[in-house]
Amino acid sequence: MKNSIGVFDSGLGGTSIWKEIKTLLPQESTLYLADSQNAPYGNKSKDEILKLSIKNTELLLSKQCKLIVVACNTATTNAIQYLRENYNVPFIGIEPAIKPAVLKTKTKKVGVLATKGTLSSALFHNTSKLYTEGIEIIEKEGKGLVELIEAGQVTSSKMRTLLQSYLQPMLAANIDCLVLGCTHYPYLVPLLKELLPKHINIIDSGTAVAKQTRNILKTNDLLNQETDSLVRHKFYTNGDTIILKDFLGLGQYEVSKLNF
Repeated sequence: MKNSIGVFDSGLGGTSIWKEIKTLLPQESTLYLADSQNAPYGNKSKDEILKLSIKNTELLLSKQCKLIVVACNTATTNAIQYLRENYNVPFIGIEPAIKPAVLKTKTKKVGVLATKGTLSSALFHNTSKLYTEGIEIIEKEGKGLVELIEAGQVTSSKMRTLLQSYLQPMLAANIDCLVLGCTHYPYLVPLLKELLPKHINIIDSGTAVAKQTRNILKTNDLLNQETDSLVRHKFYTNGDTIILKDFLGLGQYEVSKLNF
């Protein structure tokens, strides 16, 4: 099926997921929606997050997307159940990678850096309970990180100072795994590697989400089997197109400003 895979996020962070999907499924076209005007979702109420997720979903469906990846941890934990119950396409969600961290940790101490909206959600707490018996989870809200990433200030001194303040209590607790609970945060990995001891594993959900996307497309007979079809990747943002282009790192993609 030639229709595009739809991806939405509260801005630029979901491009970290999009890159994994594009790598694993090179024959698939994609359509990415960056709701930067409303970023971050993490400090909004559940009702606000649901309304924004519905708006994004309906825009992607109006463009005939065959599957939707909710490339935002906060939107997944607060809205994906409603979306699955009310729209007739498959949805792929993003959850913090608690399970792989629990399997890897030797100190039995795992740090989770995420937004307030993710950390306070029922889905996050249910997942944590399921896998973390005998494991101490040190949660930290990454307040201000998304805003700096959206502004293109990934390597700024302000970012470094904020990250150091969030990591300090985790390091004091002797974590050996750090779970990135927001799709914006993989862009911080180079800086995190500078700030963290080498033995600490940094874990995100990108590869697992791409594999799940492939599995669900296959299960629902939605894979693009037409090897000669033109693959297109389109990006829409209601924010700064130049910053989005910088995050994509390549000039060949169609990035358009759209008011939504």
